[in-house]
Amino acid sequence: MAKQRRPLAPRQTKTQVAASSAHVAGSVSSTTSAGAGSLPSSAPARRSTYFEAVAIYERGLEALQRHDFHAAGDLFESVLRQYPEEKELHERVRLYLNICQRQATPREAAPRTLEERLYAATLAINGGKYDHAISELRLVRDEDPDNDHALYMLAVAHAQRGEPAEAIAHLERAIALNPENRALARADLDLEPLRGDDAFRTALDTAALPRSTARTANTRSAQGQERRVRR
Repeated sequence: MAKQRRPLAPRQTKTQVAASSAHVAGSVSSTTSAGAGSLPSSAPARRSTYFEAVAIYERGLEALQRHDFHAAGDLFESVLRQYPEEKELHERVRLYLNICQRQATPREAAPRTLEERLYAATLAINGGKYDHAISELRLVRDEDPDNDHALYMLAVAHAQRGEPAEAIAHLERAIALNPENRALARADLDLEPLRGDDAFRTALDTAALPRSTARTANTRSAQGQERRVRR
């Protein structure tokens, strides 16, 4: 679905920018004519750099109206960087710069299916984002309590986060559901923080559930194999 965009401001002339900026600063009257060729006599003399900054600002507006958010953002940033003394112009520059930054940032679709959540958790663990991984894996577990792959990954995430009790509880359940997880756990470097824990060693020796209640090895997904490739 197309995203709604805030309407962009119409292109402003140098005189309009000067008048509206001065009005915000309280230095000139708000009745300045949009078509006037010069500032009111009561306004202070402008620095030459002001009009240079305005010229770049207007180029930024033109790029913004073309939806070229990267180019517009670069121009607005150059106003802030090259003309730090033009304070009264900075407020509106920052406003449009924020719009550019929001529009230029890619928005990833939130995972919806179990497979998408497992994949998102895989990427999060490989990137060291364990809080995010745990959030996704808990959603998988809530929907599919016997998903041994999700439980195993929860064990990894909690182990890396320094939470041995939670890690071992999930690992025990994952092994009970799928005995292949025992062999994985014995060689898994991600579970290294648990090696000195007696409960971890006990978990590796725990008997599996009867085959009739266990999830078979076919449930291991391609995402699980990808997690084995460490960064």
